[in-house]
Amino acid sequence: MSRSVLVTGGNRGIGLAIARAFADAGDKVAITYRSGEPPAGFLAVKCDITDAEQVEQAYKEIEERHGPVEILIANAGVTKDQLLMRMSEEDFTSVIDTNLTGTFRVVKRANRGMLRAKKGRVVLISSVVGLLGSAGQANYAASKAALVGFARSLARELGSRNITFNVVAPGFVDTDMTKALTDEQRAGIVSQVPLGRYAEPEEVAAAVKFLASDDASYITGAVIPVDGGLGMGH
Repeated sequence: MSRSVLVTGGNRGIGLAIARAFADAGDKVAITYRSGEPPAGFLAVKCDITDAEQVEQAYKEIEERHGPVEILIANAGVTKDQLLMRMSEEDFTSVIDTNLTGTFRVVKRANRGMLRAKKGRVVLISSVVGLLGSAGQANYAASKAALVGFARSLARELGSRNITFNVVAPGFVDTDMTKALTDEQRAGIVSQVPLGRYAEPEEVAAAVKFLASDDASYITGAVIPVDGGLGMGH
């Protein structure tokens, strides 16, 4: 049966791979994007998740076209890397506002329809950096680590309503962002990964798709690493 799926930040990279995976399975997929031209084949809604009113309007449009969101993938995020001594207040708060508070906004709004339906699946896209730490990424790591506590609290709060909350923590993924690194930087990263390579976006999407499937109906509050072993022990 075709389900109503929303992927925030679904216009590129991991988000686009996730959107395609659900669309290929026959689901009705909506994506949000903040800038640029969205990919074809989806209900694309321009939305900055740091703006509560834009989030509300995006949901209204999606609900009119696809019905209430049954599966939410909170993927939208930003980085503003900087060493602590050079990190400005804005560098810190803007990353938190998008990655953490923005996730709160989209999850809270999706929850309205899920509570009525007495079912729902929410998957938050965190990062190995949120568990392992990374020099120069204190803001990003803090925002991604916070998603774990957020998801686990909601798993306890809403489990009795048949709504699951899980976290996927990707490692280094072969996207446009990582392609911009030098060969030396890429080699340095790969040397830390037990599997000796970057992840493909589709490998992250496969874990997300599983958590939204019937096979994962008894999984909630979990953190699933898709990191080639980089974060083992965390």
